[in-house]
Amino acid sequence: MIKFYNTLTNKIEEFKPIKEKNVSMYVCGVTPYDVCHLGHARAYVTFDVIKRHFIRSGYTVKHVQNFTDVDDKIINRSLERNIPPAEIAQTYINDYFVQMEKLNVIKADVYPQVTKMIPQIVEFIKKLEEKGFAYNVDGDVYFSVEKFEQYGKLSKRKFEEMIAGARVEKDSKKKNPYDFILWKKTKENEPEEVSWDSPWGKGRPGWHIECSVMATSFLGSTIDIHGGGQDLIFPHHENEIAQSEACTGKHFADYWLHNGFVTVNKEKMSKSLGNFFTLKDIFKQYNPRVVRYYLLTQHYRTPLDFSNENLNAAKAALQGLDEAYARLTDIVKENDENLKDENLIKIQKQFVSSLDDDFNFERALSHLHELKNIILNNLSVEKNGFLKQAKWLFEDILNGALGIKIAEQEKAGIELQEFLNKRNEARKNKDWKKADAYRDKLSELGYKIIDNKDGSSTLVKKC
Repeated sequence: MIKFYNTLTNKIEEFKPIKEKNVSMYVCGVTPYDVCHLGHARAYVTFDVIKRHFIRSGYTVKHVQNFTDVDDKIINRSLERNIPPAEIAQTYINDYFVQMEKLNVIKADVYPQVTKMIPQIVEFIKKLEEKGFAYNVDGDVYFSVEKFEQYGKLSKRKFEEMIAGARVEKDSKKKNPYDFILWKKTKENEPEEVSWDSPWGKGRPGWHIECSVMATSFLGSTIDIHGGGQDLIFPHHENEIAQSEACTGKHFADYWLHNGFVTVNKEKMSKSLGNFFTLKDIFKQYNPRVVRYYLLTQHYRTPLDFSNENLNAAKAALQGLDEAYARLTDIVKENDENLKDENLIKIQKQFVSSLDDDFNFERALSHLHELKNIILNNLSVEKNGFLKQAKWLFEDILNGALGIKIAEQEKAGIELQEFLNKRNEARKNKDWKKADAYRDKLSELGYKIIDNKDGSSTLVKKC
């Protein structure tokens, strides 16, 4: 039984899909005006592990994730650089896929783009207008918030408590200050290619309407799970609910999942605060495997504080897992997925239970480290059968469930093998100074040596 926190009800709830053993999941994607950052990584690694767990639990998942490829930020970047908006957007869409591939994030089934869905968006707005939820003022079309009685049910805000928040424009043309824009009239300085014909004149969609249209177009009027970062709860997801339910007359999403912020010194990471870290820059210092591991070290709903210290701790922990696996594969090469050992069966059940219980990544990792310790305490050729089972379970958890690629176990090349042989010879002769020198040389080449009790050595590539 999978259960998790539903932002809509503020409760941990058992997941009950609309269609048995099927999950329809919409996750808000990036606005491609700049390179991906650590906040993006946390969101998409979080939903990647969630998706993997559903699939491994026997569900079929249809996953839709959008690209907001027309937006004020894209237009402004286009004007700054004198590059067409479409080219700006495509550059950073490409960057998204490059960085997510490094993080081993499984691709969504569909990646709709706003610019390719203008007719559907126009029709959606027309329906809202016909139903009395939208009004046109000189080519700008707004959603009338007070017409939707349940407005605020996701964010738990009341009208009097609401203020114009992130990406909510203050506009004197609105009937109510909290009304939000559905269709923006084209401004004089905007490129022609981000302007489309509509019943209200030339313009382009507002931010919120885009996700409602893309979600319902590909997943239906009611979907199982809608996800994104906590910063999207209000106004974006609140507005999605209002316009979607006003248009279709149906409940929009049964479950709302939100991952926590990435913080730096306990403050939310943002460009305005100057504490902004791109994945490209982080990957120059840390292997993407380390970054993915780090992103799973806290419960997905809690803040994740960024620091080199925390990343180094993740690196050391992952290195320990890699070393145990390398020593394991020195003894066994084959897997046995038919688990018979009671300790291994217990760890497997505890691991699955951790993810069943509100996707508790942190607790799940602790069980992986239990497995590591069991492996290290049983490294013996006499326990070949047990180790084959342990090898399968280790790979199944680390790579299959958590999506952290197994470290490449490279065969030592001629140069590496020569250094290793010379070091072993020096150790045999008790020439510790020379042995240490070869160890240091191998370290410079990116490898760590693990000396085993039987006198053999295991060469492990550093994280």
